Amino acid sequence: MRIELERRGGVSPLFSILSPVIALVLTVIFGAVMFAMLGKDPASALYSFFIEPLLEVWSLHELAIKAAPLILIGAGLTICYRSNNWNIGAEGQFIVGAIAGSILPVLFPEWTSPVVLPLMLLMGMAGGALYAGIPALLKTRFNTNEILTSLMLVYIAQLFLDWLVRGPWRDPAGFNFPVTREFGANAILPEVISSSGRANYGFVFAIVAAVALWFLMRYTLKGFEIAVLGQSERAGRFAGFSSRKMIWFSLLLSGALAGLAGISEVSGAIGKLQPVISPGYGFTAIIVAFLGRLNPLGVIISGLVLGLTYLGGEAVQVSLGISDKVVRVFQGLLLFFVLSCDTLIHYKIRLIMPGAAEGSR
Repeated sequence: MRIELERRGGVSPLFSILSPVIALVLTVIFGAVMFAMLGKDPASALYSFFIEPLLEVWSLHELAIKAAPLILIGAGLTICYRSNNWNIGAEGQFIVGAIAGSILPVLFPEWTSPVVLPLMLLMGMAGGALYAGIPALLKTRFNTNEILTSLMLVYIAQLFLDWLVRGPWRDPAGFNFPVTREFGANAILPEVISSSGRANYGFVFAIVAAVALWFLMRYTLKGFEIAVLGQSERAGRFAGFSSRKMIWFSLLLSGALAGLAGISEVSGAIGKLQPVISPGYGFTAIIVAFLGRLNPLGVIISGLVLGLTYLGGEAVQVSLGISDKVVRVFQGLLLFFVLSCDTLIHYKIRLIMPGAAEGSR
């Protein structure tokens, strides 16, 4: 027996639009079951997860900090996935962007010019783009699967960061802790509204990037090229589009945005490099991209939703005394239901018995 998927004809536009909403509702239901199995009150847990973080102004600022890297990375991934290039290594590009952008404040702390911060942001984008260029090169030159190469490069980036902060970049005045020196004031990303919270311009970068990519997809020839090559490479070649160039374009663009997210995170929320600078933003951004229907504007909403799971997860850990792994399970449920709903809405599932005739399927 084997299983085949057959695309449905005349899929209801309403169901396509409601797919992420259905997925979110199912996630909440199964999340409530999970909390009940852990011996916790589901209503209190879900309240702490989704409502409590929205009741204070300072927590809204924290939500913006959590959502900013998710939106930046997720917006870049929408371009990759819509062009049928599967960048799974945004977490590594995030880390390398943070490292590249931190060269100036770590190695040249005495340089206090106003151009330091802009250079840091540009270096972060360049670092993320160059790291994403590795799977692009391997795919165009050797036809290597970019899913595997981009994913494996994540672990190299994580180990490289760990080596740097424990070795050559360790702060000599840091009491032997594995951190770099604190960034100077000229290397810190400014806060948007300093009087009410610590949300910084990383969130502004995320919104601008998402809107710019939406405009690119909606109104430019490049956006049309992305859509055509993503749906049919053969049709794209017939139209004169190059799939090799698109591999480079999509991976470099998504890597640059991941790198910008990385340096924005360490120069804004953290203020230094340390062994762990991300709770998994690069992987969570994959959920953000799909929950946002691979639409850069949709990514803004889904990024806020997933940012809320991080912020609410911290509240639940404190109030209910549960593991941080519960947040990962919650996010995994969301991705599972998003993909499941999309599959069941757009495809028919057929069970084919061995030896069955074509007409008896």
